Formats: sequence, structure tokens, C-alpha cells
Amino acid sequence: MQIFIAADHNGFEFKKQVTDFLIRSGHEVVDKGGDTLDPLDDFPQFAGRAMNALLASGQHDARAVLICGSGQGMCIAANRFKGIRACLCTDPQEARTARNDDDCNVLCLPARLLTAVEAEPIISAWLHTPFAGAERFKRRIKELDQLN
Repeated sequence: MQIFIAADHNGFEFKKQVTDFLIRSGHEVVDKGGDTLDPLDDFPQFAGRAMNALLASGQHDARAVLICGSGQGMCIAANRFKGIRACLCTDPQEARTARNDDDCNVLCLPARLLTAVEAEPIISAWLHTPFAGAERFKRRIKELDQLN
């Protein structure tokens, strides 16, 4: 699976470790920044790069992992894009529910609350949980895409 990844300065080191984990797990990882540790960078630019790349990929199963200090900023930024369903997860059950019910295609992680090792089971649950496809879930996703 192709996975886009991005992080601001708060998640810079975390991103390297998550990237290594994803590659070891057999995924193609596309890094959308930051490329250097810059304490003055801003998360929206990296979220935007990753979301534009994910949407342009044309791959139905492409996903993204976004990392910032709280995870909230990246989640807010990602959800501004139509077709993106970003979730902030801090445990595997949240990740399973986000995939099962909401077909979440972007996982946001808080670098200040988790270590990369603690994030691994969350990422695994998110990657390995299929979308249930229940009609009520499909209906709700369609409603989300019609907002605005």
C-alpha cells in the first residue's frame, strides 16, 4: 500500500521512526516533509502537501499518516480536503473504529503524547482494519462529502 507521510518540527524524529516501521511492514512510503528540522515550520503546509499527493495518486487504497505535537492541527488541516477522512488516534481501538465505521484514510498522531513504538500497534490496527461498508456508514460518508 502507498502511504504518504508528513510531520512538522514536533513530529520530525517521530516521522523517521514511523517511516521505518511502515517500510519494514512492506509499504511504499512517500515523504511529503518536513525534510529538515525547522522549529519555525508550520503544520498546514505539510498536511496540504500530503493531502494533495494522496488525492492526486488516484489509488483507491492510498493513505496518509500525519504527525504534529498534538495531532489535532494536522487532523483539522487534512479534513479541509474533500474526500479526506482524517482521524486522531491514541489507541488501537480508536484506529479500528475509525477504519471500520468511517473508512478513515488519514491517521493523525500526537508526537507529544506517544512514542513511535507506542504508535506501532495503532498504525497496525488502522492499516489492517477494513471498512465495514455498511449502508449507514456509506450514507454518512457521502453526507460528509456534501458538506460546505
